[in-house]
Amino acid sequence: MKICDLTQFYSPVSGGVKRYVAEKVRHIRERTAGDEHVLIIPGERDELIETGRARTYTIKSPLISRTSRYRILLRLEAVERILEKERPDLIECGDPYQVAWKAVHSGAALRIPVVGFYHSHFPEAYIRTAQKYCGRTVTEFFHDFSRRYIRSLYNRFERTLVPSPALGELLAAWGVQNIALTDLGVDTAVFHPQPAPGEDVRAELGIPRERTLLLYVGRLAQEKNTHTLFTAFRQLARDFPDRFHLLVIGDGLQRAELNGIKSEIRNQKSEITHISYCADSARLAAYYRAADLFVHPGVQETFGLVTLEAQACGTPVIGIHGSYMDRIIHSDQTLWARENSAVALAAAIAETSRQDLKHSGAVVSRLVAAQYSWAQVFTRLFDLYRTVIADYARAR
Repeated sequence: MKICDLTQFYSPVSGGVKRYVAEKVRHIRERTAGDEHVLIIPGERDELIETGRARTYTIKSPLISRTSRYRILLRLEAVERILEKERPDLIECGDPYQVAWKAVHSGAALRIPVVGFYHSHFPEAYIRTAQKYCGRTVTEFFHDFSRRYIRSLYNRFERTLVPSPALGELLAAWGVQNIALTDLGVDTAVFHPQPAPGEDVRAELGIPRERTLLLYVGRLAQEKNTHTLFTAFRQLARDFPDRFHLLVIGDGLQRAELNGIKSEIRNQKSEITHISYCADSARLAAYYRAADLFVHPGVQETFGLVTLEAQACGTPVIGIHGSYMDRIIHSDQTLWARENSAVALAAAIAETSRQDLKHSGAVVSRLVAAQYSWAQVFTRLFDLYRTVIADYARAR
């Protein structure tokens, strides 16, 4: 079986989608005998990189963000040439825009089944912006347009892969008829509670032992709700001097805001440490293990891979109730913020930090390891791929 992943949500410093694809390639190399993988993504230049049974094609594409280094894939004819050359058995598209339509049309022309992975519930960002700035009429327009667009696009796929039952129910209510639920996973050989010999992140970063270390991993962007996190930490620094330290791993358009808060709280004895990117999974696991509490402020997540990794490392998670991520939180969410506000998030962090975090983290780590290993996730997903390919062949 030859699988082709096609997406423009991929860059040298991107997160969840890149991790998902990399783990899929690793699964093919280590756990399957004859399967192959093809990846088509935007890049700085046209290039083919071959490593065993995996091939990555980059298509020269213009940069749209210098911080996230995302590119927009406009040369759709190059996508078609690669698909004609490779003739995969199945195409998976992780993109809801022009690349998705190209995948659908090329799949039909080449008689290749195409599935779509609904990685991000992107209409929420437009709807929230409309609610904030444009009033009820424009908000209703965006809501109606989003429903019609998603229904029109995703019903053209053989399956729409959705990593959340609640989101699947919403898309079904919007008229998407081909939903297949799938989880994401975690590499339990890397993300676990046991530190490596000599591992001491706090000493390396100069973080006092008595501080409660809060950790955020992800892009610094509006859709990640990092403004709420930064404002909440400003309040914590004011209300509890000398108690909290925030470690931020990631970059994005809100980096200037983060730097401003770092300067502002410098005299309040609370501190922020910023690391723009961490590509090494083992190192990232060490950061998770060093933290007392992982803070996830997002309210638009379809899954929340970083929260799963944090829990696998024995680090409890605090966030805001109401995202599709809630179902993968295996600790008590009683103290989670009940509204999307900095005040509520700061109060939730302060109260949770008083709990027995070590004990709850150990329990959660065992639950995550038992349910979300990548081997289990991809075994189920590859079974679904084979079913889609067989159903498509019978229909033809």
